[in-house]
Amino acid sequence: MSATSEGPGPEAPSAQRPGLTQSHEVWPPGASATEAHDYRAAFRAATLPMAVVDHEGLIVTANEALGALAGTGAAALTAQSAADLVDLAADARAWHAYREVLHGRRSRFRCTRRLKHPDGRSLWAEITVVPLPDARQAHRDDAPAQVLLSVADVSDRRELQNRLRHLQMHDPVTRLPNRALFFERLSAALRTPPHEDGSGSRVGLCYLDLDGFKAVNDTLGHRVGDRLLAAVAARLTDCAGQEGAYPSGAPLVARLGGDEFAVLVEESTGTEQLTGLARTVLGALQQPFDLGGQRLSVSASIGVVERPVAGTSATGLMQAADTTLYWAKADGKARWTLFDPERNAHRMTRQALSSTLRPAVERGEFTIEYQPLVGLADGVVRGVEALVRWNHPQFGMLSPNRFVAIAEEDGSIVQLGRWVLRAACRQARRWQLDHPAQPPLFISVNVAVRQVWDSDLVTDVAEILAETGLDPALLQLELTESAVMGSAGRPLRALQALSDMGVRIAIDDFGTGYSNLAYLSRLPVSVLKLDGAFVRGFRYEDGTHPSPADETIVEAMVELAHRLGLTVTAECVETAGQAERLRRIGCDTGQGWLYSRAVPPERIAELIGARAPGA
Repeated sequence: MSATSEGPGPEAPSAQRPGLTQSHEVWPPGASATEAHDYRAAFRAATLPMAVVDHEGLIVTANEALGALAGTGAAALTAQSAADLVDLAADARAWHAYREVLHGRRSRFRCTRRLKHPDGRSLWAEITVVPLPDARQAHRDDAPAQVLLSVADVSDRRELQNRLRHLQMHDPVTRLPNRALFFERLSAALRTPPHEDGSGSRVGLCYLDLDGFKAVNDTLGHRVGDRLLAAVAARLTDCAGQEGAYPSGAPLVARLGGDEFAVLVEESTGTEQLTGLARTVLGALQQPFDLGGQRLSVSASIGVVERPVAGTSATGLMQAADTTLYWAKADGKARWTLFDPERNAHRMTRQALSSTLRPAVERGEFTIEYQPLVGLADGVVRGVEALVRWNHPQFGMLSPNRFVAIAEEDGSIVQLGRWVLRAACRQARRWQLDHPAQPPLFISVNVAVRQVWDSDLVTDVAEILAETGLDPALLQLELTESAVMGSAGRPLRALQALSDMGVRIAIDDFGTGYSNLAYLSRLPVSVLKLDGAFVRGFRYEDGTHPSPADETIVEAMVELAHRLGLTVTAECVETAGQAERLRRIGCDTGQGWLYSRAVPPERIAELIGARAPGA
């Protein structure tokens, strides 16, 4: 009988002790002759392989069942090392526990070993070692005890356990490893030690799901959907099993749930190997599926991640794969996308901003800078646009394009917008009180469409004007062209109520959105702000040939606005030539770096009643 252990360990001494006398078989010690005879009879007749072992680990006597298992006969086992017979010395922990029982310092020892039967078949055996009954009491205090070693065939139980584990670790629809087995293998792969040459191991993952799989279930039923999943699993397995493509072994294909699959490449050779696998998978899945008369075509989106094992966790790898799969979906589906650390850093920054935006308003992390709006006819500052900034404790001073879109998505723009409106109106009133001899500046504040829908903007404006004492005529609210396009119902009523209150309504970025002129006749609009894309076509100074089309379009829009009783502001005025051309066309006010960037309120105080720089 040979044995295969479940783990390596130190060697144990074996010895032969010829010449043992029959007196060693008086068992158990202290029993009467009749009792000893009965014990020996039961011992020899037992179908369970057993042996009496002395304190040195040598077999005193063995029964016929153990002899048959060893293929040598019971008598031939006498004086042999019991540990060698069942391979106990191959495992350091098992060997130590076994020796503890032999020397009376442990009451029981049990382990499982894979043994080789003389007929060639393998079996799983449960080895149990216990002290003999009453052996300690029958000896002097310094006399060692004997132990009973038994070998139970647990192959059937082991096979049942293996079958149950297989069922537990595999998906019943596709027969692929499931999420539990996938993460078990992934965790093992991430524990791979460095190679002998000192280079670190690498791991790669293709994480995919089927595009539009829900529609298959909804229209054709779950039975067809399950058939499709099984067919997809078969193709993925074929892709992973390409001969010679993976020297370290075929990748693990698993179904993680729903229509999500993963292909794990252990000991990957680099990014090219993973992207090549992703291309192969996409090509395989794009071929139509014939499912019992149903011919289906599907596509998949795949997130690809490949990185060193060192410093990588299962959670981190899966987060990266999930993020990359989302990118593949967002980029148009039916494609693979490779993990990009820079893109991920931007996403993480966006998440960090989103999670701290609302508390930042309460903590007072926002501030407002103001950019002058200058009369093109005389160069005098007429008003200012309030531009919010976020003084972030981690990322520094952030401009609106870094956080306003996030605030609009999560709804915090309502809270932030209310704060900006109040602070800007308070500042405009302060300038008015500090410079009573000068014409007051109007203040222009941007309003997001969610502020119109998700809050009572009319009430907010009325309360803030009453609180600050600012004349409604000195407040201008800017909405983008796309935000007011098609306004009806509540938004239209809100804009009309604000206009009736005396507040001016301006359309920002005019000319680049839907450009539906019909709403200019039914919305209470006072000002059009021309998008800077048109103004840039007016440049002469830097050698750029002006665009005749831009000039014609701007001239037509200015004339149309004036015929409708509206004033026109040109954005992004950067040169004196642009300003002069806009003035001749009839544009009313200009805004841009020619006059000033957005500056703190104390700098605006210096410009009240004066010509703007560059005018």
